[in-house]
Amino acid sequence: MGRTLQSKRLSRYPFPSSAAVSAAMRANRKRDTGPEVRLRSLLHGQGLRFSANAEVSVPGLRVRADIVFRRLEVAVFVDGCFWHSCRWHGTRQRVATRDRKVKRLLTRAGWRVVRLWEHVPPQRAVDLVRKALVVR
Repeated sequence: MGRTLQSKRLSRYPFPSSAAVSAAMRANRKRDTGPEVRLRSLLHGQGLRFSANAEVSVPGLRVRADIVFRRLEVAVFVDGCFWHSCRWHGTRQRVATRDRKVKRLLTRAGWRVVRLWEHVPPQRAVDLVRKALVVR
């Protein structure tokens, strides 16, 4: 058994089961997903202005949020069910641990974090974002 193959088998990281799976994973969009675009369109239609796919830096963290209301310090993440471990549609993955860390560090720095699953109806997503903005 080659060294690389052996180290992959011993590693805890879940490697793709085939080249086709690997290609499908690479094809997933990082930004401008359907749910994200629909939410941005609705928010913009209600007169709200924001930055899309913008970096947020706080002590100990640099992260890109899908929608950022910088002045009000509100970061919105539109999470895919599979990748971010939705309890209805997702699977457990390391991303969920990272998501909790991001929320903890942004909250500690004074930001309000809104995490929305991709299956949340767009108007409900707008309502949740507006609620976070009003609190500010």
